[in-house]
Amino acid sequence: MALILALMAAFLHAVFGALQKGRHDPWLTRGAIDFCYCIMAAPFALFVVPWPEPHMWIIFFGAFAIHIIYKCLQAWAYTKGAYTVVYPVVRGTGPLFAVIGAYLIFEERFTGVQWLGVGVLLAGIFGLAVYNMKYLVSERDTLNAALAIAVLTGLFVAAYTTYDAYGIRATANPFTFLAWFFMIDGLVMPVVAARRWMRMADAPALVPLMTRGVFGGIVAFLSFGSIMMATRLDKVGEAAVLRETSTVFAAVIGVVFLKETVGPRRVALMALIAAGAVIVELGG
Repeated sequence: MALILALMAAFLHAVFGALQKGRHDPWLTRGAIDFCYCIMAAPFALFVVPWPEPHMWIIFFGAFAIHIIYKCLQAWAYTKGAYTVVYPVVRGTGPLFAVIGAYLIFEERFTGVQWLGVGVLLAGIFGLAVYNMKYLVSERDTLNAALAIAVLTGLFVAAYTTYDAYGIRATANPFTFLAWFFMIDGLVMPVVAARRWMRMADAPALVPLMTRGVFGGIVAFLSFGSIMMATRLDKVGEAAVLRETSTVFAAVIGVVFLKETVGPRRVALMALIAAGAVIVELGG
């Protein structure tokens, strides 16, 4: 079940990334998504699931702070670089840091075979990023900044993965954590996006933007919920590594929906990513 949930999270996270990088300004899209999932989560948090235990409020505050920094870095990275470059770098650095965090916090251990799998997966992800930088990027003047921000974003991906795994294990009802997390997490970015929208000379229409927000909110529920439940059911490090097969799904989305090109080298690199994930799972 944890394996299925982690792979589901991988696919949905790639969809989420394409939504944020797609048609609209990444800051506006993120604000619309956060607004929608905050409104959708509120009734469940307030009236359906049990209220959080007293010790959970400080955990929610920590998760709120980590996710705000992550979302700002992610939107900033998308404004500086192409989706096909930024996304693999973020997702490549994330699992490496997450495995280290799981070792320090949860005392999880990887076997030698699993570390081999991590190496194969990271080789595929960073190889894909290098290939994209060399052949597919048009924003050459902002490339270095985009890569630096992407690595920093990956660090915060690992931070929220391990911290939120601790949070969802700290409450008796995991759906209490998820409902309250989404309601609290969606409070800030809509304000940031609204201020940005009002300053735009040619601001986009709200209906298409909010439509994307509703769809993105549903994807966020399923993606984040899946990976959190996977970390509750099984090892945090394994779930974090398996989720990074999202890079394969992201490349497919880039080709099909964003009209980006693909060739045999990229196919081989994507196969490396998938092979690394398989080795991690089988080596456990």
